[in-house]
Amino acid sequence: MTQTELEKLVYNYPTKYSEGFIWEEQKELLKQFPNINQDKYWGAMKGNTCIMRNGHMVSYHCDILTALCCGIDNRNMTLEEWD
Repeated sequence: MTQTELEKLVYNYPTKYSEGFIWEEQKELLKQFPNINQDKYWGAMKGNTCIMRNGHMVSYHCDILTALCCGIDNRNMTLEEWD
């Protein structure tokens, strides 16, 4: 999957909240990537800014995209990727 395709997938994903993904949606999204390094994905999600909506923690699309790239590429986040 190209970077552009990955961006389209993340930003067009049918999320409950327009701001981003709840935990359950992240788990569903990850099913599309059976070979992803989940440790790298979840490691990249640590410390991200998020919001609460109706008792759900919502992670922003940009953070999901970065975490997917880390998991797919089997790498840690770079300094440039921290927001």
